[in-house]
Amino acid sequence: MTNSLWYKNAVFYEISVRAFKDSDGDGHGDLQGLTEKLDYLKDLGVDCIWIMPIYPSPLRDDGYDIADYYSVDKTYGSLDQLKTLIEAAHQRGIRIITDLVLNHTSDEHPWFQSARADKNSPYRDYYVWNDDDKKYAGVRIIFQDVETSNWTWDEKAVQYFWHRFYSTQPDLNFDNPNVQDEMLNVVRFWLSMGIDGFRVDAPTYLFEREGTNCESLPETHAYLKRMRRMIDADFPNAIMLAESNQWPRELIQYFDNGDEFHMAFHFPLMPRIYLALAQGDASAIVKILNDTPVIPANCQWTTFLRNHDELTLEMVTDEERKLMWREYAPEEKMILNLGIRRRLAPILNNDRRKIELVNSLLFTLPGSPILYYGDEIGMGDNLNLPDRHGVRTPMQWDDSLHAGFSAGTPFTEMVQGDYHYLKVNVADQMKSQHSLLRTIQKMISLRKQYAALGGNQLEWVETDNPAVLAYLRGQGDEAILVLNNLSEHVQVAHIPAEYQTSGQNLFEDRPYILNAHVSLQPYSYLWIKL
Repeated sequence: MTNSLWYKNAVFYEISVRAFKDSDGDGHGDLQGLTEKLDYLKDLGVDCIWIMPIYPSPLRDDGYDIADYYSVDKTYGSLDQLKTLIEAAHQRGIRIITDLVLNHTSDEHPWFQSARADKNSPYRDYYVWNDDDKKYAGVRIIFQDVETSNWTWDEKAVQYFWHRFYSTQPDLNFDNPNVQDEMLNVVRFWLSMGIDGFRVDAPTYLFEREGTNCESLPETHAYLKRMRRMIDADFPNAIMLAESNQWPRELIQYFDNGDEFHMAFHFPLMPRIYLALAQGDASAIVKILNDTPVIPANCQWTTFLRNHDELTLEMVTDEERKLMWREYAPEEKMILNLGIRRRLAPILNNDRRKIELVNSLLFTLPGSPILYYGDEIGMGDNLNLPDRHGVRTPMQWDDSLHAGFSAGTPFTEMVQGDYHYLKVNVADQMKSQHSLLRTIQKMISLRKQYAALGGNQLEWVETDNPAVLAYLRGQGDEAILVLNNLSEHVQVAHIPAEYQTSGQNLFEDRPYILNAHVSLQPYSYLWIKL
């Protein structure tokens, strides 16, 4: 599998191993269970799996609080089972990336336990300590609903330690050369095992400097470039994907000259897809993509509709946020931080037209798309569970007990009501050519079949109708016109003269004549190969 630019057109699929498939009946998904489901992912059209953290962890933050960087939590299996998974995936042409949490460890990590116990420990300087909580004043607190400060007093150490996230996640001290080397060793360890890269968690916060906001500092970029140089030299087909919630014009510093990250999430696009749908107006999407600068040829954006966190509304105006809460989170329990803790199907009221429409955008706008496990069948959520756990429930494979996820009692309560596994599951949808699963499968297949849908070329097409998002995707001699009706009403799109031609409706695989005016049903889409 040698193609150093494989990620530029890949379809990614995010998986919580704990919630995907349990092979041994203990109620927890595991690596062997995931291995058993690789053929399903191959048939879906997935090119790369992103697996959430599988390291040993006290699970106070679903594995993002790591207690050992060099092992697999025994709940999920062993390093040997991970190697088996990687080999089986590679045999099917599927790559695997995993989370790399650079910024912090769990407070139960042996490094931190040693650091707090003894001022002379070699690990004391692995973390950031201070005698008071006044240093780096004015740096924002990320989880304001839980934490009141970025400093926490440690009785054993008799000092404060620094943390940008939860107080159970002390930040590593990247001013210590030993920490820098240690984390490069972590990267080498996993890539040597065959992992194809990392989704780098929160790379923004690695260094601290007085008088700054301690975000995206020059020292942080210098270290990330050092990591990239090592990866390019020793593992030239591996990638780094940045999870940094910033505006595109700020985020391109993480691409720089194509010598830092290979990929970055396009965070601001995601809420604007929902905003455009709520307003029945395409302008929010057009504006953010027009404000997205050109990136180096060896870099790519990743686009997404949902993931394992809340749907963040951090990057919209207060008025837009209120509108989206009214539209998509009418009950208090649906809101978390500045976002919405619901899955895709419930957010869109299980309206099949809307679900297909936003996926039409996902698979035809520039960038490599990421699907969140279960969204391809319209899985629901469980809002009785706290925090973000409601969108991390077991995958619903069939209508047998526990949805075919486990022979034992699942680790968490499953989805109830309209999204119960008797009503929503993979096996049922495999039987019907008209199911959501089959439609998503077809979207992925068409995207792969036509190079025009995979490149970064995008040309807006003016239709004289703000409710219609229309654009041309091109590659070489191939051109595809995409029309999306973001409104609940029938809309007429004016087609400019240069596009009034014969083409092919890709979904229906039949000829299509583009006249001066095209009538679009509510929340419908057309992919026309010109």
